[in-house]
Amino acid sequence: MFVQRTLRQVATKAQTAFGPSFTPAGYSAKVLSSRFYSTALAPLDASKLEINASKRQKPLQENSQLVFGKTFTDNMLIVEWEAGKGWGKPQIKEYGKLQLDPSAVVFHYAFECFEGMKAYKDKAGKTRLFRPDMNMKRFNRSATRIALPSFEDDELTKLIGEFLKVDERWIPKGRGYSLYLRPTMIGTQESLGVGASNKAMIFVIASPVGPYFPSGFNAVNLLATSEKVRAWPGGTGDAKVGGNYAPCIRPQLDANKEGYQQNLWLFGPDHQLTEVGTMNCFVYWKNEKGETELVTPPLDGSILPGVTRDSILTLTRQWGEFKVSERKLNMQDLLKADKEGRIIEMFGAGTACIVCPIKKIHYNGTDIHVPLDPSDKTSQAGKLTKRINDAIMDIQYGDAEGPKGWSVVV
Repeated sequence: MFVQRTLRQVATKAQTAFGPSFTPAGYSAKVLSSRFYSTALAPLDASKLEINASKRQKPLQENSQLVFGKTFTDNMLIVEWEAGKGWGKPQIKEYGKLQLDPSAVVFHYAFECFEGMKAYKDKAGKTRLFRPDMNMKRFNRSATRIALPSFEDDELTKLIGEFLKVDERWIPKGRGYSLYLRPTMIGTQESLGVGASNKAMIFVIASPVGPYFPSGFNAVNLLATSEKVRAWPGGTGDAKVGGNYAPCIRPQLDANKEGYQQNLWLFGPDHQLTEVGTMNCFVYWKNEKGETELVTPPLDGSILPGVTRDSILTLTRQWGEFKVSERKLNMQDLLKADKEGRIIEMFGAGTACIVCPIKKIHYNGTDIHVPLDPSDKTSQAGKLTKRINDAIMDIQYGDAEGPKGWSVVV
């Protein structure tokens, strides 16, 4: 209603300025259409890229010293959007602080979404991206969900490719090492009014990272959490927006104090399994029919459609060795399976780690001990977890072909 009211007010002023032939309804439709459909105005165009790379080169860190998200490359990619005009000229320039007005809507109403992806060096020295098309599609969906502008998927992928060429020296070599990329979009309109932002910005920054588990897998303990909720159907759980993350930090800190690394987020009166921390959740077990099955919660609007999630489902279905399902599970299902000895493995999945093995879940005073690898008591991951990790990593580094379009050479 606020947006409609604002449009009516603006349209009335425009009618006064332009005369009686001006129609407020037509103007409102034009504003809304230009705001959300970038192709009606200037599209995002990689051919307009301007490169003003930093003349200073920061020292590189040894692979052994890399800490996730602490070190950043020499440059950044940035492009701005304005309602009525569309996308401006993309720029690659020296990494530095953004200059925004204190009234910018990103600071007040969480107009922000982002992606997480990585660039890899293969054995031949080529730079590769893993399924960037999926990241771009999700980035666009997230932006649309919070009334930020859309963009051309392929053009942003091209721009990221050019950015990687400029900062190529920052891509660490070696299996398990990569350059983490953080494409981000923010609303930059200078206003305290609650409405769609008439200005926006995409920026991409990059950070060299090492393996999620530097000395091998380290299975985690989870605290099943129901009193705080990560997301809900109809909300923004299926969008990668910043507003989903900050509310989860307090419950995670509370879990940490009790000796648990992450929360197992539950939802509803029957305590359905949703996500593990910021990862998608997978259960590998014998179901009640006696079938060996890999299960993950369905995309019901509260679950983030992870690129790694989709990759795991695709690969395991191609293997054809066990049943693969997307369906709801609740804690009573898990407790019953634990009591009957049907749980084989559990793990979280995401870009940062690929897979993260789970060894214990604490729920309402009860501990569920999840098996790892029965054939190796020292192992911190189950056989399927390790197999999935290796299969995806082989594709990311170009050691295996993988499905068409998964590994893209820049």
